[in-house]
Parts: sequence; structure tokens; C-alpha cells
Amino acid sequence: MVTNISLITIYCLDQDKTRDFYVDNLGFEARTDITMGEGFRWVTIGHPNQPELEITLMIPGPPLDPEAAAFVREELGKGQMHAVGLTVDDCRKTYEELSAKGVTFLQEPSDRPYGVEAVMRDNTGNWLVLVEPKTFTPEAFA
Repeated sequence: MVTNISLITIYCLDQDKTRDFYVDNLGFEARTDITMGEGFRWVTIGHPNQPELEITLMIPGPPLDPEAAAFVREELGKGQMHAVGLTVDDCRKTYEELSAKGVTFLQEPSDRPYGVEAVMRDNTGNWLVLVEPKTFTPEAFA
């Protein structure tokens, strides 16, 4: 039986710079950094409040075939990739704090039926959605 999600992947172009972005700007912690056979590097980060979940920072390459890896690199370069959604306790305050650190935002905090949402980019161009959630019903979307 599946008990939880333990690992997700975010593609990046520079594992060190992306790790530092998440650690220095978002408060994540560096977890694993191992070089395996044929130069493959396994780098993970995680949020201190979620020890059971790790995020792999993956360079587009094997096990992707060359065409798929090229596609991912191209999409990253265009800022077309979505990474993760992040829950925040105060979206407007987090927006101000991260903007002051130079983080790029695609959308300022906006009220939505499900909470306050802002959209930012990491250093590779992945979209990250910040959400200050609130209770909602399906009728709120009508």
C-alpha cells in the first residue's frame, strides 16, 4: 500500500545554483549530494517541515533519451516548466520578502476562490505557485 509521496523531480540546468536558490531564498535544506557511476549526480533538497519528502534537482539527461532531454532544456530556457506549489502562511508578506531578495515573480499576489496566490520563477525558470490557502466550496468557482 502506498503511504505517501517521498520524492519528486525538478529539472534544472545547474544543480548547485538551483540548490542554493531553494536553500537561500525559500528556506529549504540541502539533503543529498552523491556522484554515482558515469558522472551522474543525485542532488536532493527538502523542506524542514516535511522530512518525508525530497525534491531531486535533475539535469535533463539520462534516463531521458537525447530528444526528451533537449526538449526539457528548451522548455526550461523558455520558462515553460511548472515545478511545484508551495503553501505559505502569508502570501503578500512572502511576496515582499522574496522580491526583496531579487526573486522574479510572474504574478503578484491575487485573491482566488481557494486563497491568495502568487507565481514566481526559480533560477532555472521553473514556475512555482505560492498559495495562502483558505476554505472554499466548488460554488466559489462558478
